[in-house]
Amino acid sequence: MTTNSFYVRTLTVAVIALAFPAFARAGLHYSGEVFAELPSRPSGFLTDHRALRAAGYERPDGLPSPLRDDYVAAAARLDKLAKTRALTADEIADLGAVYIRLGRPDKALNVLAPSVRKFPEHFRIAANLGTAFQLSGDLERAATQLEEAVRLAPAKLKPSEQAHLKLVTLRLKEGKAANQPATVDDLFGVKYVGASGAPETGTLAEAEAKKLPADALITVQQLALWLPADARLLWQLGELCNALGDVRAAAAALDGCVTEFALGSPDLRKRRLVYRAAADELAKKPGHEQHRGAIKTKSSRPLIKAFDESLLPTIENDKVNALPWPVLGATSINVKGKASFAKYLEQLDGKTVTLTGFMQPVKDELAATGFLLLEYPVGCWFCEVPDPTGLLNVELKAGKTAEFRKGLIKITGTLVLNHTDPEGYLFSLKDAKIGEAD
Repeated sequence: MTTNSFYVRTLTVAVIALAFPAFARAGLHYSGEVFAELPSRPSGFLTDHRALRAAGYERPDGLPSPLRDDYVAAAARLDKLAKTRALTADEIADLGAVYIRLGRPDKALNVLAPSVRKFPEHFRIAANLGTAFQLSGDLERAATQLEEAVRLAPAKLKPSEQAHLKLVTLRLKEGKAANQPATVDDLFGVKYVGASGAPETGTLAEAEAKKLPADALITVQQLALWLPADARLLWQLGELCNALGDVRAAAAALDGCVTEFALGSPDLRKRRLVYRAAADELAKKPGHEQHRGAIKTKSSRPLIKAFDESLLPTIENDKVNALPWPVLGATSINVKGKASFAKYLEQLDGKTVTLTGFMQPVKDELAATGFLLLEYPVGCWFCEVPDPTGLLNVELKAGKTAEFRKGLIKITGTLVLNHTDPEGYLFSLKDAKIGEAD
């Protein structure tokens, strides 16, 4: 058995039906967020996880962020309302959650800490306050507050609140070492066999894999959704994906740990190289079976929250307009295949737009005159075909060709919406040109 095949196989666990309530997520509770049932497809999950993380800061490239804009607008609305009357307990919980999403746990504390005394039995205030303490670095008060959240949580929410409390308790015991983690959190009492020199055969890997609870992936996805800036959770998500038989998702998660979070653990970086090599080997093999992950998912991506079109930038006829992927994703299709586009997208029809994404060839050719642009890359087109709203048909300018690129690219061209042909692509970009992503 080769080294790479060992890492793909030794931690593959039996596929288990992972049943869990769609709304049962821990730690951060905001009435304006809507999530699909977990677990979500890893590729779609990583996309939404990145979007939630990006909502916590201003984009340096100046491109619109509908998700962040919604949180900013919600905070402004509730702040304005608070000047006219006392906020209700639910409104206070929402305002605290929005500030947490915006990367301002200090402002969340100013809202939630006084209110927990006024509403001592309000679950969402207690849970959000625990998260705010955690993100502000006060793990002792976070643990105390999350104990209250566990006590107050409805029965269906207690498991996820308990997982959050366990996470904070583990970090508290580690002390300063938690700031430079050498391994993942011991949430499930298992040893992740992989890049640390474990034997290629034997019972250790199987025995450890069997210790994983049925809802392990759901738990980590939930934790990561409301703590998207926590690199260690992303690391654990990658290890779980490998344990469940999806080394490509494991490689993508650990890539993010290194390239986006700059985690320096030698073990992490060694695992990343091993998983990436195994994923690259899979990509070279013909057929589809090896591309199918062993993970049974309940949704293609977790975040289904709608955005407020009024917050998007003004469309200009004589300039290049940024086109966020959520605007494309807001398209609905009826049973007859007819598309209904968002009003903002209709206004962009025929105008010059730009967006970033990943190339997906439609033909086996070295130099293509056109291709599909995806919001996130897929390992196997037939196994992970995106939703129709998650791809865009690109036609390059006459006489121009392009070689396939693996990384993120920027595309600029004329947007054309498909109003009539149910068999065609929903969106096309004509006379397009390729540029480097910002």
